[in-house]
Amino acid sequence: MDVFDKLTILSGAAKYDVSCTSSGSERQNKADGIGSASKCGICHTWTGDGRCVSLLKILFTNFCAYDCQYCVNRSSNDVPRASFTPEEIAELTINFYKRNYIEGLFLSSAVLKNPDYTAELLIKTLSLLRNEYKFNGYIHVKAIPGASPFLIERLGYLADRISVNIELPSEQSLASFAPQKSKASILAPMKQIRSSIEESAHSLSIYRHAEKFAPAGQSTQIIIGATPESDRKILTLSEALYRKYSLKRVFYSAYVPVGTNPLLPVAQPPLLREHRLYQADWLLRYYGFNADELLDEKTPDFNPIIDPKSNWALAHLDQFPTEINTAPYEMLLRTPGIGIRGAQKITAARRAHILDFEDLKKLRISIKRARYFITCKGKYADGIKIRQEYLSPLLLAEKPVAQYGQVNIFDMLPKEETAKCLTAN
Repeated sequence: MDVFDKLTILSGAAKYDVSCTSSGSERQNKADGIGSASKCGICHTWTGDGRCVSLLKILFTNFCAYDCQYCVNRSSNDVPRASFTPEEIAELTINFYKRNYIEGLFLSSAVLKNPDYTAELLIKTLSLLRNEYKFNGYIHVKAIPGASPFLIERLGYLADRISVNIELPSEQSLASFAPQKSKASILAPMKQIRSSIEESAHSLSIYRHAEKFAPAGQSTQIIIGATPESDRKILTLSEALYRKYSLKRVFYSAYVPVGTNPLLPVAQPPLLREHRLYQADWLLRYYGFNADELLDEKTPDFNPIIDPKSNWALAHLDQFPTEINTAPYEMLLRTPGIGIRGAQKITAARRAHILDFEDLKKLRISIKRARYFITCKGKYADGIKIRQEYLSPLLLAEKPVAQYGQVNIFDMLPKEETAKCLTAN
């Protein structure tokens, strides 16, 4: 099989791994090398559903010793198989980079023979790129759960980002659909990677030429919709991973039906659910929310027609309206329609004078959604006022959601219903 045929098979097999992102690394080029992994070094392209495909994204091999039922590369699946050699991947990466097709490499692999054997092949590939070809560009490598700590350590010093995929959000699901994997075999390398990153940072603080371990951090991926876990279960897991293992990102992948197990769903990928989880993940990382604030036992899944931030606001109308001139920065962040940059602009501008809605326009802050939740000088925009007794029932409305993405809830109501929700000041 020639290299082009291998590339066709193994790039196609890698498309189910969505954790492809910009580097966040500061690996500098050297005098005798090529490439750079600066923060702006990754040039993104995007698929129609928002997935990033900017890197050379391939598997080392799709020959797999495991039989995970949700995976297209499982050992029992009848698909074309191929394997690269370390030399072929190194040459492909350098040739693609020189032609300006890519800015880096995203390398994963099925488990060939056993985890240690596969990890050794990945190490050899990255060693060729770093040491023989002097490639200093961005490399994201997937660690193999179950590989020895020594091999994980070597991978981390060769890559910019390293990740271990959790895949399924509970130990019960792993036992049902991926019996050769375990929670312990996945969390152990994540803990090791976190410790190695911390030790590397300490060494660099003492000696600036110390070797860097995974300078862009670690990430993971969770498959959405293959198993019955709720959004609350998944979001709580993500929150724990960020806290315990200092992850840079948790990626969510809507399950694409590729398995034959009758317990696996055959419906279309739940892309809207994936989108809501990404929105909630952003709220955890940058907006000061906790998972328990966004979902609880009574409502374990996100409202498909309302984004998580607006959904939270409608459930906590007693905390609104937000007075733009006096509200704490943390409350501005929790107000629908106001993002991080908007909140920063408001807190900076109101030091100089009292703001009104015209000032918000001058600051280029859109209030299309925020107008229902904010006041300036004690007044709502356009003289409207929220009537809470009509807004709260909106959370219980049952509407077809297939055509909805992120929407303004008032755009979905008939004019007469909108009039009920709003009244003059």
